[in-house]
Amino acid sequence: MERDTIIKLSKAFEEYACEEDGIDYWLARELQILLGYAEWRNFLNAVDKAKESCKTTGEAVSDHFVDVNKMVRIGSGAEKLVDDIMLTRYACYLIAQNGDPKKEPIAFAQSYFAIQTRKQELLEERIKLNERLRAREKLAATETELSKNVYERGVDSKGFANIRSKGDWALFGGFNTSAMKRKLGIAEKRPLADFLPTITITAKQLATEITNFNVKKNNLKGEKNIVVEHMKNNKDVRGLLGKSGIKPEGLPPEEDIKKLERRVKLIDTEISKKKLKRK
Repeated sequence: MERDTIIKLSKAFEEYACEEDGIDYWLARELQILLGYAEWRNFLNAVDKAKESCKTTGEAVSDHFVDVNKMVRIGSGAEKLVDDIMLTRYACYLIAQNGDPKKEPIAFAQSYFAIQTRKQELLEERIKLNERLRAREKLAATETELSKNVYERGVDSKGFANIRSKGDWALFGGFNTSAMKRKLGIAEKRPLADFLPTITITAKQLATEITNFNVKKNNLKGEKNIVVEHMKNNKDVRGLLGKSGIKPEGLPPEEDIKKLERRVKLIDTEISKKKLKRK
């Protein structure tokens, strides 16, 4: 396929794209033209095959093919109501897959929607992974602030480690940091938070943030006083989670945050390479 043809088709497909509630979609009667179908009934055959393919993949047809009506002008200048279908990117991909790849518009569409669908999947995965990364970074920053606060109040590094461990004991229902690492199969030298789910990381961060606030507000000094404060805050957060039936110590470990960071970088690289190539 010539480069000029690819550019022309790419522009046409993008111009016909619509958006609603953050979701891209195309109208079937416009996609019919883009794919080179002369008659609506022939195009509907491809749509029906696509719906069957959608069922086979376990996707809900109603999520990707939505029947609508619209007004169109006819020869006399009057308007009439016609049936149409709102199609998601995935629906368009399935329709293109049921077409004849010998036809340039269909060959283009097969690649175009395959790439766009994969890019969307990558973006959704990246957002999900990034939520955990950001939560971990926020916890690290809050714990760094706590370490500075306690050092200024006569607590050394060993005392700070004890404060954190006692906080974990309160949050995890009697399991301190080392016990939780053994329970989850985490190496002793690795940070526990690197393997926790987002909800637990966020819980630890909230409890630590409250401790920071109260240590400053009440000018708490000494390891003993700060341990009592940190344990109380972690118990309070645990109680809040318990109201939703969440027991932090019962949640399974998640992927090592270091591996997750590498996955995000790989996703970013793949997204940047998702460009249409000359055929």
